[in-house]
Amino acid sequence: MASFERVTVTLPNDLVTDIDRREKNRSKFVADAVRHELDRRRRKELLRSLHNPHPESVEFADEGLEAWTRSLPEDDTKALVDSTTGTAVRWVTGEGWVEGCE
Repeated sequence: MASFERVTVTLPNDLVTDIDRREKNRSKFVADAVRHELDRRRRKELLRSLHNPHPESVEFADEGLEAWTRSLPEDDTKALVDSTTGTAVRWVTGEGWVEGCE
């Protein structure tokens, strides 16, 4: 069960009136609003991080799949993917993945 902590918040009268018109439970309304704002800020921070990544992250990303593939033992690379199994699929705009080759 979730634990709760009492917090005193001072809001302008007109804002409290607007809340009371729309919601019977002020605490729930304020908690939902705070969660929404925290989520918005997390998304904003994530976007900022994606646009300005840490220099070491960029370095690792630049190495990419090619470096990882080179690091594999040569005799194991053929066992990673068996192209003779499975079903051939292709992407068709407006339809998605469809079976078969072009």
